[in-house]
Amino acid sequence: MITPFDYFEHRRACKQKQLERSNRIANLPPEYHGPVSSSDRQILAKSVEELVQAVHKELVKPIDILRSYGKLAIKAHARTNCLTEVMIHPGAERWIQDINLKGPLAGIPVSLKDTIVVGGFDTSVGYSRYTGKPSPEDGTMVRILKDAGAMPFVKTNCPITLLSFESTNDVWGRTTNPHNANYSPGGSTGGESALLAYGGGRIGVGSDVAGSVRVPAHFAGIYSLRCSTGRWPKTGSITSMAGQEGIPSVFSPMTRTLPDLVYFTKSMVGMKPWEYDHTVHPIPWRADIYNSTKEQKKLRIGVMEKDGSIDQLPKGVVPPTPACARALSSVSAALSTSGHSVTTVHPPSPTKALLLASSLLNADGCHTFLAPFRTLERSDAGAAQLSFYASLPRPIRYLHYLWTKYIRRDALWADLLYGIREHSTPEQWAMVARREAYKAEWHAWWQQQQQQEGELDVILTVPNATPAVPHDGMKDAVSSCGYTFLFNLLDYTAGVLPVTHVDARLDALPASCDVAAMNGVARSAYQHYDADKMHGLPVGVQVVGRRLQEEKVLAVMERVVEVMEKEGKGYGLLEVED
Repeated sequence: MITPFDYFEHRRACKQKQLERSNRIANLPPEYHGPVSSSDRQILAKSVEELVQAVHKELVKPIDILRSYGKLAIKAHARTNCLTEVMIHPGAERWIQDINLKGPLAGIPVSLKDTIVVGGFDTSVGYSRYTGKPSPEDGTMVRILKDAGAMPFVKTNCPITLLSFESTNDVWGRTTNPHNANYSPGGSTGGESALLAYGGGRIGVGSDVAGSVRVPAHFAGIYSLRCSTGRWPKTGSITSMAGQEGIPSVFSPMTRTLPDLVYFTKSMVGMKPWEYDHTVHPIPWRADIYNSTKEQKKLRIGVMEKDGSIDQLPKGVVPPTPACARALSSVSAALSTSGHSVTTVHPPSPTKALLLASSLLNADGCHTFLAPFRTLERSDAGAAQLSFYASLPRPIRYLHYLWTKYIRRDALWADLLYGIREHSTPEQWAMVARREAYKAEWHAWWQQQQQQEGELDVILTVPNATPAVPHDGMKDAVSSCGYTFLFNLLDYTAGVLPVTHVDARLDALPASCDVAAMNGVARSAYQHYDADKMHGLPVGVQVVGRRLQEEKVLAVMERVVEVMEKEGKGYGLLEVED
């Protein structure tokens, strides 16, 4: 239907999908409704590895696992609106009788970001134009999971455009944080983080182009690993920016607990995904690296306290807010107390990375993610800001750039906004060349660290300058993503784990903090920071290794948990509700 009459088609599609979801939930067998039973709790208390072993030994039936987690998933959805496609139905219950009962994920329900293709279901990515078009067959990711014995049982919400740390769209509505309904669970894989944090699943799959599995883990209090490109399957999905390779998106695991993250990653790599997907490197699970890192007596940890260049310190681009700084400091101190070498590091300019990555990601002038929109279909608040700047006529954009840089004297904000525009092919190639030069700069820096001080095992930093943002907060904080975006540009392996919660008493902004005097990126992020309102929200840290160092990063994450628990500071997950 032609514009503007496609508005009616848009509204009809949204109502149809929400009604379809409601009917699927309402028509589930009685086992998926009602309170959590004692037998449910026995299943919910087991790790993925324990459940798999029980299935292998025929001590637990996959149908019972599905019903227990299906019940919790429905409860999680009632609280957070996290689900899109509900793939539990009588046909699914019959299908699981034929799953691979000897696979490494035998009988384990797995949730999937809505972008992942599952046969018989839509892959809408939050666009109404993509509804009513069920995929004829499973995508690559799902085929691997099923061959491993897993049971894909729900798909989860994401923001339209996939370019936000919130998760809302007209088709499915807004997903909220299970810790505090006034805040976002993150994005673009926010449905996953809400579901897993609530307890409605143990393992899920998301994607990450600027922090989209790591920031949700930080916002909602779960665990995630941003794999390097080529380590985790990628094909078998739909995206909002097909062909965008300036900052490649990667699919990666998200879990409720750290042991599940390790086991899930190991199991997927063990399925030889390179035999399914041409984008995957034939690198098996390297137990020697994992085990040696676990056993290494003294790790060398470099702490990146802020995201600025040396000449910008002590402020950085967006200095961590008190809650996030406290989490980083707490982990650093615990590692040091346990005998590890912990030093502050100043790597090549993260500021340069933020400017370059922002221009690369939006080099098409935002045309691709805008193309599927129908008339009056609402965009994400942050993505709307990006497309607004990209659409400004060149003279107006240049005048705004001059005013911001020389009148407001905010060079960083001016350069960042000016880079969000459509670039020509020569400009795009030049940016890719700068990206590769920047990656080489980091490589040389890391090698230099090794020559001067001995091997630098990982970098420890915050996942984001703030805890979860309030709803529509990304309208202002859309560019506050430097702590994760940096490692997408570099293609480094990075994991996030929760370590504490916001404390209204400990984490208030000091009276000396002058938000109005900050640069535009920091000011936009800090205006939503309120320790009183955020009290109880999760706060995480980020562990970063070099490219393709998934085994090492996971092992260091486990070491972090060990030292925090040793000091009585272990993270407490949300309790499963009745």
